[in-house]
Amino acid sequence: MIQFDNVAKRYPNGHEGLAVVDLHVAPGEMAFVTGHSGAGKSTLLKLIGLFERSTRGQVWVNGRNLNKLKQRDIPYHRREVGMIFQDHRLLPDRTVFDNIALPLVVTGMRRAETGRRVRAALDKVSLLKKEKVFPITLSGGEQQRVGIARALVSKPPVLLADEPTGNLDPDLSREIMELFLQFNQVGVTLLIATHDLGLVDHLGRRIITLQQGRVADDSQRTT
Repeated sequence: MIQFDNVAKRYPNGHEGLAVVDLHVAPGEMAFVTGHSGAGKSTLLKLIGLFERSTRGQVWVNGRNLNKLKQRDIPYHRREVGMIFQDHRLLPDRTVFDNIALPLVVTGMRRAETGRRVRAALDKVSLLKKEKVFPITLSGGEQQRVGIARALVSKPPVLLADEPTGNLDPDLSREIMELFLQFNQVGVTLLIATHDLGLVDHLGRRIITLQQGRVADDSQRTT
């Protein structure tokens, strides 16, 4: 599903986001990426979502070589890779419904089908009654749930999350993590960057630790 072969990423300012990374994430797997600030967690996710391109090596997602993907094909790729951000990135002047619908509107989906999908996504994150409100009226945890619904509405086989619980209290963080476990149980492949080992260490999932742009540890935890 996701494969990195000898991948490196160096930014124009000389910063090395990733040094050398070889990695394989199987279809339907749920794994966590941890490491210190600047270790390369966000860079790794950005390469998968094609927000960045690798400097060296090959990145494969769902059988597709991202290094050879043309610019015009990037939107099609991103429909198969949902991305959840720590800062939500919701549009403040749009309702919850419109924020979630945006990826479908861009593709030209019919209004009736868009409505059905948006409400199904809202139902999954327990926010069905909030579709007409604006993001500013929601709590931080609710805003994160809207971000998750937006990432899910296109039904992507791959879901990426960059520090999705970084701004949440422990109880809300556990609720968000439980949502991810539910998505994984129906076959979604998840890769989640987090610094909170205490939250994920007991989940019995694979934990990939980055250090200075390299994989320092890659192990399966036990519950």
